[in-house]
Amino acid sequence: MKIPAQDILKETEKTLQLIGKNELSEDDKNYISEATANYYSNHVNPGILEYRKSVSTDYVSIEWADTANTFTDLKGKKYLDLLGGYGIFNVGHRHPKVVEAVQNQLKRQALHSQELLEPFRAILAKLIHDITPGDLQYSFFGNSGAEAIEGAMKLAMLHTGRKSFVAATAGFHGKTLGALSATAKAKFRQPFLPILPDCYHVPYGDADVIESALRSADEVGNDIAGVILEPIQGEGGINVPPDDYLPRVRDLCDRYGALLIVDEVQTGMGRTGRMFCVDHWNVVPDIMCLGKALGGGVMPIGAFVSNKTIWEQLFPEPWLHSTTFGGNPLACVAAIANIHVLLDEKLPERADKMGNDLMAKLKGLRRRFPKLCIDVRGKGLMIGMEFPTDAIGYEVAKGLFDRGVLVAGTLFSAKTLRIEPPLTISQAEMNMAIDTIEKVFKEVNARHFETKKLPVRK
Repeated sequence: MKIPAQDILKETEKTLQLIGKNELSEDDKNYISEATANYYSNHVNPGILEYRKSVSTDYVSIEWADTANTFTDLKGKKYLDLLGGYGIFNVGHRHPKVVEAVQNQLKRQALHSQELLEPFRAILAKLIHDITPGDLQYSFFGNSGAEAIEGAMKLAMLHTGRKSFVAATAGFHGKTLGALSATAKAKFRQPFLPILPDCYHVPYGDADVIESALRSADEVGNDIAGVILEPIQGEGGINVPPDDYLPRVRDLCDRYGALLIVDEVQTGMGRTGRMFCVDHWNVVPDIMCLGKALGGGVMPIGAFVSNKTIWEQLFPEPWLHSTTFGGNPLACVAAIANIHVLLDEKLPERADKMGNDLMAKLKGLRRRFPKLCIDVRGKGLMIGMEFPTDAIGYEVAKGLFDRGVLVAGTLFSAKTLRIEPPLTISQAEMNMAIDTIEKVFKEVNARHFETKKLPVRK
């Protein structure tokens, strides 16, 4: 033990006391701020500290509390959340029904023994069958979207007997080794190559190139197990495909015997104005992957879902794919409560209506500031604003952050800023967000695109 046990006990006791406090003193805040910066630098990753610090002008921003559609930092500054954890907080921050379900379960049992049957995993699996399209019937629960992609790829290999996959450029499916094979960003992939060697990437939104890839693979005997796609690309920059894209890919997969694996980790659970994004085009995938918002913004949970014919590969050997914490009671009751809230409050329909209104207003701003904002696109409350350069996009994001509105770009670029607020966002909050975006647009546009008038000589 590097540090005497007594010193460790003092620090853990101090931390537990802080967790239990309703109000923090200035000394408490200073301690937390200094400890966070110090320990990130020395024990987590100093690169993360620098990356997160860069959005704040005055101090290291430490997120401390949240409720509904807002959160506050350690200093007490309140922010309107227009990012929603990249799609986590569809039902808002700490929705009372989700929190209540988790608290009630925690009073009874937190984790299970692994040997007996777990009732809420079964009930959740049945509910997911009820809300997903077509014949999707069986679910496997993990802890994240990346785990869901890993499981989906393994299931596709088992069912088809094939090992190759087609994915799209600019796609993002996670950073575990299998999911990273389908993810298309070079910065994530290059340090770990070769990953799965037979994963081919084609331009997104073009069904003709998928047909070419499937036909070529068929001709050379390297048949494709699955085509992995996001119905709208998130990390890639909120890229919306043509309306005939997914229906055509569905037909192509049937023709060539490949499985269509749809990554609804970010687009699912009402985000785009339908319960699932594929519902916009009436497409039924062979395997659907879920995550992020599935746990109601309270518990982490992911899932991959498929039909009986495909799942039969796992019937005789259910332990071919397993996990310790996936499908645990706390996560499953959070997901059950999340489904209840989405349907009870009609949040997919709300996302459609609010999203159309927000998109119209953002497009109005784009027309007023055509050099600054070059595109607005998306569906429901999954919207992207594109700017001429990464630097200008970052300037807009920083201006919004300074005024208490959180948006973000992708992990490596702010050229496209994502707007993905909780689906519970109020009209008043939406109006405030638009007003703030307009003010920031005016300031950034004046700095970069307005011609400065020279004084008139007399």
